[in-house]
Amino acid sequence: MRKLWPGLLVLAAAVAFSLWAAPQLPEQVATHWGVSGEPDGWSSRRTLLVLMPLVAVGMALLMLVLPKIDPRKASWAQHGSTYWALVNLLIAFFGVMHFLMVGYNLGWPIDITTVVVSAMGVLFAAIGNMMPRMRPNWFMGIRTPWTLSDDTNWRKTHLMGGYLFTAAGVIMVLAALLGLPGLVFIVGATITLAALVPIIYSYLLWREQQAVRR
Repeated sequence: MRKLWPGLLVLAAAVAFSLWAAPQLPEQVATHWGVSGEPDGWSSRRTLLVLMPLVAVGMALLMLVLPKIDPRKASWAQHGSTYWALVNLLIAFFGVMHFLMVGYNLGWPIDITTVVVSAMGVLFAAIGNMMPRMRPNWFMGIRTPWTLSDDTNWRKTHLMGGYLFTAAGVIMVLAALLGLPGLVFIVGATITLAALVPIIYSYLLWREQQAVRR
């Protein structure tokens, strides 16, 4: 757990804030928002207080186990620090989302769509910067049959994926802050392209390699 202290510290701060805020929250609180940014799902105050923290802690426990059961354990000596940075980032992301959800229900003037999309953009950009440092493994990165079967394919695909994820993150942040029309479509298309293009690229690299061998 010591490797997770930065993320857990952010989460603990968010939980401490929510416990302080609990007496000021209504019994029924917003926990889901529609495309317009207006709440369309409601839960009890208790659900709001425990939902995100429990998800974050559950994910942290799972992430502690994954390196131990990876068939390619040797890679962790090369990219272990990148993995733990990613896990801390994800835990912190859940902590920030918890903080914002509580703040919204306290009556803060939060445009939830802008804030969440911006936070997702920062997350994508950060993951993009980490991708080139990821090494072949079964639980992190762009795991296709072609990247997992060839280390060169993995390296080239993650270099491209890093650029795409970083660009996607920047686009998402700008689109949210500028209030561009069709924000949901922009975010969906950006995420789809950032995820799909590296997969296609890894396949094309494999096809090229097969052609050379013939």
